[in-house]
Amino acid sequence: MTNRTAARAFLHQATLVLEEARSLRRRGAWNLVVRRCQEAVELCLKAALRAAGVEVPRLHDVGATLRAHAARFPDPLRGEVTELAAISRRLTRERELAFYGDEETDTPPQDLYGESDAERALADAERVLAWTEAVFARLPGDG
Repeated sequence: MTNRTAARAFLHQATLVLEEARSLRRRGAWNLVVRRCQEAVELCLKAALRAAGVEVPRLHDVGATLRAHAARFPDPLRGEVTELAAISRRLTRERELAFYGDEETDTPPQDLYGESDAERALADAERVLAWTEAVFARLPGDG
């Protein structure tokens, strides 16, 4: 499997997960929207890294790897890497809370997130998806 083939598989998964997040938003499941957006961002960034020929670490937050390999991305897109890495870091921090809640205070996840949290996560995930699609459009393919 080529890097581009694996990258496209990650990107396809990311689009499916983001569709789930949109559906969950319509149903008011704010914490699950945040969780799915984190997953979509993770998959998008891993897709972009693979497309650029970078070995993807087995971590949820690949922001540091993205920053370390920023030079592999086309010039106009390179300028967004720092912000995308920050989005990845922020959503990764929310990953467990959005799914399990706060176990120390025994607060369920649905009590920790509201509509504005979900909207911000969705906007960030959509931004990362658009950036990743632009990476695919501008990087040479390997099949």
